[in-house]
Amino acid sequence: MGKKLERITPELKEFIENQKVFFVGTAATEGSVNVSPKGTDSFRVIDENKIVWLNLTGSGNETAAHLIQNSRMTVMFCAFEGNPMILRLYGHAKIFHKKDDTFQKYKGLFPENFGSRQIIEMEVDLVQTSCGFAVPFMDYKADRSILNDWSTKQGEKGIKEYWENKNRKSIDGFDTQMPIE
Repeated sequence: MGKKLERITPELKEFIENQKVFFVGTAATEGSVNVSPKGTDSFRVIDENKIVWLNLTGSGNETAAHLIQNSRMTVMFCAFEGNPMILRLYGHAKIFHKKDDTFQKYKGLFPENFGSRQIIEMEVDLVQTSCGFAVPFMDYKADRSILNDWSTKQGEKGIKEYWENKNRKSIDGFDTQMPIE
């Protein structure tokens, strides 16, 4: 059944690298709790207690707004293929934008994507596994190209306009500190 660990083991790192989707949970000090599904090749284990993920342009920017107020974050993976397992990473996260040195440090870990918005770095405090016995089997077909195609079509100017109009405030009206250079 479930285990609590202080670090990401090599076996869990391999499990993470084989997953096609992960979920990010955040909450500000008040307002809505957010759970976001993430995909594409956007997650990296840096070491046994540090992960980063590339946050792509989307319809909202809840994770950023929440982390500004409350740095707690949970990342969850589910095995939809193979042996059942749920893996949760608990920790505290920081947001980095393109102008930040830390963004520049990590951006080369990910495929080029016009919609790259932020890199989130999390210090992992707790790793928890659980059975996943009720998680269904699901077949992976392919990544969707829609977001990357849309971002490329927008171009730099269009992406910045989108950030200005859609990514500066959360659904609860919290500032995301999204820089529009």
